[in-house]
Amino acid sequence: MESLHLLLSVFLMGLLPVAPGGASDPVSIHTLSLSPPAVATGRQFPGRTLARSLSASGVIILDLQSGQELFARNGGRRRSMGSLTKIMTAIIITESHQLDEIVVIPSDIAGIDGNTVRLPPGSHFTVGDLLSALLIASANDAAEALARFHSGSTAAFVAAMNARTKPLGLENTSFANPSGLDDASQWSTPRDIAWLAAYALRNPAIRSRMSTTQLSIRSTEGRAIALENTHALLGKGGTVIAGKTGTTAAARQCLLSLVNEGGREYLVVLLGSNERYGDLRTVLRVLRSLLT
Repeated sequence: MESLHLLLSVFLMGLLPVAPGGASDPVSIHTLSLSPPAVATGRQFPGRTLARSLSASGVIILDLQSGQELFARNGGRRRSMGSLTKIMTAIIITESHQLDEIVVIPSDIAGIDGNTVRLPPGSHFTVGDLLSALLIASANDAAEALARFHSGSTAAFVAAMNARTKPLGLENTSFANPSGLDDASQWSTPRDIAWLAAYALRNPAIRSRMSTTQLSIRSTEGRAIALENTHALLGKGGTVIAGKTGTTAAARQCLLSLVNEGGREYLVVLLGSNERYGDLRTVLRVLRSLLT
């Protein structure tokens, strides 16, 4: 039943082709066209060995082409997700706005907690530049500015985030703010985050930013801000091709990585890690050993 639910989730998010004639034609789960799995499940995947080697308490490894879940540790258990929250923020913004729209930075932006890029109050940036600050530098002030621009208030934007979960098939996700600060009402699961990211990465505006290591943005007044991706392994050796970090006291170290191994793309979600980059390197070694 769980595998059927996952397969349907992939289909509903548009990751699988629809039947000829479009969505109006009836489509059966039995007629869906899937790529063959990258790795056979069961004995061939060293799940127990991998589990002993990872510090992360929540893990998903997903083959994007087939929808095959190669490995899961507590894949459906709710937990804090840190700044992986910003993936949903980016989805709502890109689905609703043009990247060249101008955003006025709120006058009280300096009071935003957590990681920021120090956006000057009253300055003007494009939606695209703030989206870059959101996804590359994981800027909480960019998240707040975009949320208010879209909805008029943070609370209204959070309502929009939660309304978006059900159409995306996210059954165990709740949002309380657009940036990922710890809150008792903000949680997700490794599996939900994997499907959320799989959907988000279909959007070129999101994927390109999650794949960018460095960038400079500039306000219309001429203020330049340098951005550096918070994912330390992005672009190192070409294996990690996109990613997003998250770090809070409750979430500990979180990491979303899109990796390319053997000509296929895999999503790796790590939540509650003590050493996220060590965990990711371990996952990459296992994938390489199976695919080469």
